[in-house]
Amino acid sequence: MSSLFPNLFSPIELGPLRLRNRIVSSGHDTMLADDGFIGSELVAYHERRAAGGAGLIVLQVSGVHETARYTSHVLMATDPESAKGYRAVADAVHGHGCGIVAQLFHPGREVMDGEQGMAPQAVAPSDRPQERFHVVPQTLTTQVIEEIVDGYGHSAELICDAGIDGVEVVASHGYLPIQFINPSVNTRTDKYGGSPENRMRFLLESIASARRGAGDGKVVGLRISGDELTSNGMNDTEVLEIIKAVEDQGMVDYISVTGGDSSTLQGAQHIVPSMQYEPAYLGRLSEQVKKFTDRPVMVAGRINQPHEAEKAIAEGQTDLCIMTRAMICDPEIASKAQRDAVDEIRACIGCNQACIGHFQQGVGISCIQYPESGRELTFLPRPTIREASRLLVVGGGPAGLKAAAVAAEAGADVTLLERDKALGGQVLLAEKLPHRSEFGGAATNLTAEAVRAGVDIRTGTEFSSAHLDELCPDRVVFATGSADRDPDFEIVDSPLILTSRQYLADAPELPQGGVLIADWRGDWAGLGVAIMLARKRPVTLATSANFPGAGIQQYTRTALMPELIRSKVTFINDVRLAGVDEDTVYLQSTLCDEVIQVEDIATTIVNHAPRAETPQVDLGGIPSVRIGDCKAPRTVEEAVYEGLTAANDFILGTGNQARASA
Repeated sequence: MSSLFPNLFSPIELGPLRLRNRIVSSGHDTMLADDGFIGSELVAYHERRAAGGAGLIVLQVSGVHETARYTSHVLMATDPESAKGYRAVADAVHGHGCGIVAQLFHPGREVMDGEQGMAPQAVAPSDRPQERFHVVPQTLTTQVIEEIVDGYGHSAELICDAGIDGVEVVASHGYLPIQFINPSVNTRTDKYGGSPENRMRFLLESIASARRGAGDGKVVGLRISGDELTSNGMNDTEVLEIIKAVEDQGMVDYISVTGGDSSTLQGAQHIVPSMQYEPAYLGRLSEQVKKFTDRPVMVAGRINQPHEAEKAIAEGQTDLCIMTRAMICDPEIASKAQRDAVDEIRACIGCNQACIGHFQQGVGISCIQYPESGRELTFLPRPTIREASRLLVVGGGPAGLKAAAVAAEAGADVTLLERDKALGGQVLLAEKLPHRSEFGGAATNLTAEAVRAGVDIRTGTEFSSAHLDELCPDRVVFATGSADRDPDFEIVDSPLILTSRQYLADAPELPQGGVLIADWRGDWAGLGVAIMLARKRPVTLATSANFPGAGIQQYTRTALMPELIRSKVTFINDVRLAGVDEDTVYLQSTLCDEVIQVEDIATTIVNHAPRAETPQVDLGGIPSVRIGDCKAPRTVEEAVYEGLTAANDFILGTGNQARASA
């Protein structure tokens, strides 16, 4: 039992299922399914979190009817062949003492993909249009509704017979069960529409069907948004009436509370809230639900650290805490917290880049800080080196820190040189942006890993050939980052021009007058600097992308944009910076030859393409590799991943003397 987190590590019962602790990995799409089935990658992914000490794992959604295919890769519990995969993941997770349930799902009108690239086709209680995916659904017939209800039972039976501990009916985020209840979505006049009782019918019948299918000794839970947090969505008062009806039915063993709604950008950002939101910010919703039920309640919403989870449980907001992204970032967070090794935890920073960001790009889940996530079969278990080998890493940003930490952990003698006094590279600039302070945690986490692994870290040290003579490395890894590029636009007179890096490094007081941000990158820097300056003076954000913040994960961008809109920032899209004079900026359309003049500009800030930077030193034949921005300027994700692969290649290539660790 942990001395720091006694509530978090106390057992709890979900109906017939006893859990060893209160830490939950909730259902989340990993993009690791194998053509709709559970394969070895998905099994390895969940087994890693079970081995790391999680109390409960909830599998990603499983469709209960052919009309439930909201993406081309969704798991389907309608095919008898899928039972093999459920059996495999159940056995793997149970082998580490962890419980596992599977989500039963129908999206209704919340469909993302169409068949073979065509527009999505969806079904719903009524033909009310969906704003976010621009879907006009087909109205469900009574016959198909009854088929779907039966599908909950058949799917529950297949899943539970395969050894899964139970099922969770997904009624969150505006999916089909709640579409029936929401009068702005359901305009039916039959037994599934009209009165509150009729609109509640589909959900209650689906829960009853799932309960029958699951059978004795299995868990049935309900996942619901405590508030959809969007216009025309279900608010917390209305949701509590739903909870009361479910409670009166008496067929669920727990309630999983989240927030948000998939149908609008306003609501969708709460599905995977970014670092703009406070930790455990949805605890108020689960606290309300607990007043309506004696059954265990779990809650999501940026619970990234064990002390946040402990506090929420101790204060009576919840009984269990959903820490999904925390376990994507650090699969061992539970075991580390249980032995009070909190300083070893790799904390999630809520960037959303490689978790939900990868899903929305159609690629496998991962983490910018821990690229081993989702790639367990490729990089784990970590190999070790039998004989002495020396690695020199030049550069102490994310790429260099990751390479150094992984190689040293495997047994290499690693020295890292950083010319600046502080480690972290551009992460130290990123954390200065509004709503971005947690990003500095990436540098803190990576530095701590390198220190624990025994890396010889030398800051304030410029690399030179003398280090080759001193250290005699077997390989040199260059991770020296990037630098500002010289202007490639016309400058007349002496206008004030700064790069975004220059502004963030010094934050000088700017002269009165308008500011134009020429944003080639479409990333956090463009939006962040705009937010900083719009609080004081008129700002124009001119981007070469189709819309501002195009390079930022959707939910993160959605949370940022309202601040820019309310600050009256002017947006100009599809333009490149052509020239600047004393008070005018000249923009050229990227779509034609049209030139746009923006006048009364006192300062121009350029967020442009950087250039790779690598020391020019004769290595005397020592093998070397470039990683991160000094290879090609990109993001932290690529830098850390290349640090991992460079270290892995070094370990495995050291005279073929590496072996897999137990």
